[in-house]
Amino acid sequence: MELRTYIVEDNATIRENLIDALQELASVTTLGWAETEHAANEWLAAHRRQWDLLIVDLFLKQGSGLGVLEACQDRGRGQRVVVLSNYATSDMRKRCAQLGADAVFDKSNEIDALVDYCLALGERPSP
Repeated sequence: MELRTYIVEDNATIRENLIDALQELASVTTLGWAETEHAANEWLAAHRRQWDLLIVDLFLKQGSGLGVLEACQDRGRGQRVVVLSNYATSDMRKRCAQLGADAVFDKSNEIDALVDYCLALGERPSP
């Protein structure tokens, strides 16, 4: 199963490399991306049940990934939200979990774990 994925990441280089890696390694189809909390929340509101995976950075050009997590707490049962950040401290992981994140990955050393997570999601049956 291909994962319909939306990415919230303001660094163009990281975003492009992430998109390429996930498409190649984990059958991820990127639906689009946003660089700000506002743009991400607008897209999510307009596409409520049209995505499977949301990947969110915490620090954005405007706003915060935490605001994006808050905005998608009423997502569908099969929709997953993960945080990918350089600021994946234990306190931040706990805060993200409180806001409904299914997983948190550190950009600097957990990209392989993110790929594995995507592969596992792609193998699950549709809800």
